[in-house]
Amino acid sequence: MSNSNSNIPAHFRPHIAPDKFVSGITSSPDERVEVGVLFVGAGPASLAGAIRLAQLLEGEPELMESLGEIPIAIIEKGKYPGAHLLSGAVVNPIAFRKLFPGLPKFEFPFFDQVTKEGVYFLTERISLRLPTPPTMNNHGNYVASLSKVAQWLAGKAEEKGVMIFNEMSGMKLLVEDGAVKGVRTDDKGLDRDSKPMENYQPGSDVMAKVTVFGEGTTGHLTQVTLNHFQINRPNPQVYALGVKEIWEVPKPLDRVIHTMGWPLRGGKQYREFGGSFIYPMGQDKVSIGLVVGLDYADASLSVHDLLQELKTHPLIKGILDGGKRSDSGWGAKTIPEGGFYAIPERLNVPSGMFIGDCAGFVNVPALKGIHYGMWSGILAAETIFKALKEKRDLSAPGSLSAYDKAVKNSFIWKDLYRVRNMRQAFQYGFIPGFMLAGLMTVTNGLFPGGRFNSHHDSEQPLFLGKKTYTKPDNKYIFDKLSSVYASGNRSRDNQPNHIIYEAEVPEVVGEAWINMCPAQVYEWHEGNGHKVIRTDPTNCVQCGAINAKGLRLTPTEGGSGPEYTET
Repeated sequence: MSNSNSNIPAHFRPHIAPDKFVSGITSSPDERVEVGVLFVGAGPASLAGAIRLAQLLEGEPELMESLGEIPIAIIEKGKYPGAHLLSGAVVNPIAFRKLFPGLPKFEFPFFDQVTKEGVYFLTERISLRLPTPPTMNNHGNYVASLSKVAQWLAGKAEEKGVMIFNEMSGMKLLVEDGAVKGVRTDDKGLDRDSKPMENYQPGSDVMAKVTVFGEGTTGHLTQVTLNHFQINRPNPQVYALGVKEIWEVPKPLDRVIHTMGWPLRGGKQYREFGGSFIYPMGQDKVSIGLVVGLDYADASLSVHDLLQELKTHPLIKGILDGGKRSDSGWGAKTIPEGGFYAIPERLNVPSGMFIGDCAGFVNVPALKGIHYGMWSGILAAETIFKALKEKRDLSAPGSLSAYDKAVKNSFIWKDLYRVRNMRQAFQYGFIPGFMLAGLMTVTNGLFPGGRFNSHHDSEQPLFLGKKTYTKPDNKYIFDKLSSVYASGNRSRDNQPNHIIYEAEVPEVVGEAWINMCPAQVYEWHEGNGHKVIRTDPTNCVQCGAINAKGLRLTPTEGGSGPEYTET
C-alpha cells in the first residue's frame, strides 16, 4: 500500500471559507421568526428534549409566557419527522419511561420485546454461534423503527404545544457578540446555478434564547458551531456507514441476530470493521442491515453491495427465503463511532448546546445510541429550564455548563467511558481487536486503559483493490438506483448542488467515493482531456458518508431527500 499523498482523501478536501456558514442577524425585525428555545433536527434527542421542556414549563405559566408566542420550536429538514431517520433500532426504553411514566408499555411505538438473541461469526458458507457478549445483551429492550419512533414522538410533542417546522433546513449559524442567536434557514426555489426562480422564497432568521443542536450524525450546523467556537475533541470523530433493508417474510423471526466476519475481510491491510443485524419487525417483517467502519483501506469496497452479498449466506437466506423487499424498504445512514474520546471537550457554547449523535453519544459495542440521545435531550431541557427560572444571561460563557455536569453524572458518561477504547482496538485487525475488546469487556475498560489514538476516516491511505460483487436480479439482489427509489427520495432535479467537492482527484480517491456512496451520486466524467468526478446530487439520501471521506455535505432544500417510513 502506498503512503503517498495521492491516495489520502483528506488531501483533497475542498476549501471552505471559515465564515461561509456563519453570519450575524440578517433579517429585519418584522421578517424574523422569534422562538423561545429552538431545537435543530426532529430526531429522538430533540423531540425528547422538547417534550421534557414543555412538561417542565406546564407548571410555570409566567415563564412559558416569557418565551413568546412560540416557546419551543423544532426545525426539521425532512418532509416530516422521521423522513431522514434510519437505524438498526433495538431500544432501551429508559427515556420513554422517564417522559411518559403513566403510559402502558404496549402504547410505546415499539415492536416486540427482545426475549432471544443470537450472535454468529460467518464465513462465506458457515455460521458459528458465539456466546452473546455482555455489551450485546438486549433482553428487556424493544425492536423499533426509528422513523416511526420519531413520528410518534412528534405527535406527543405537538400535543404539548411544541411547534415543528418541517421542510426547513438550517443553513447558517447566527452569531453576535460571541453567542448563538439562532439559525438562518435555507432559500427555496433556487435553480441549479443558485439563481431565483419564479417560486423563490428567501430563508428566515429563526431567533432563539437557546439553540439546541440535535441534527444527528455529521450535522451541518454542529460542524459549523464546533469549528466557530474552536471546540476540540481528544480524538477525531470517526464514522460507520449502515445500509438497511426491510423485508416482508413468510415466517416470523423469533430473535434478534447479529453477525461478524464475512463478507468483511479480517486482514489488517483491509481495516474492515463492522457487522450485520437482523431484527424482527412484528410477525411478517424483518430488517436486515450491514454496518461498516469508514476507515477502511480498499477503495473498491461498497457497503451497499456487501449487504447484497450477505443475503446469499445460508443463515440469512433461510430467514428471507420466500419473502420480498418492501417497496419502501431501503435506506442508508452514517453512525458516529469515535466513542468517549471523540465527544467534544465542551457540550455547550453561549446560548447553544449539543445533544445526541451530534455529540457522539453512541455505544459502539452495545450498538446503542437512541436512549443516550433522548436522555441527553432530557438533560438539556432540564438545564435550560433551571437557567430560565434563575434568570441567567444565557448568552454568557458557561451559563449552560450545568448541562456538561449533568451528562458527566449520568449513565451516558459512565457507559461510554467503560467502552472508551473498544472501537479503536480494531484498527490493529480483527483478531487482535477481538482479543483486546474481550479484555476491555471483562475489566470494564480498565485494561489496557489509557487512550487509544485514532485519526479521521479521510486520513486513511487507500489502495484500489479488485473486489467484485454479485450481479443484481432485482428480486433478491438490488442495484443502487433501484434502492434509492425504494428510499422514497423526492429531490428536485434542478436545485443547487449541496455537495462541496474537488472534481480533479487521483483514481484511487475517486473510486473510493464512487464505490462508497450507496446512492450512486458520484461518477467519472471526461473533462478537459482527463477524468474528473461528477455528481448527481438528486440521488443523494443524505447518509453523510461522504463527509467522512473528505468532502462536505450541506443541507439540500428543505423537504428534499428520502422519505423513510419504516426504517
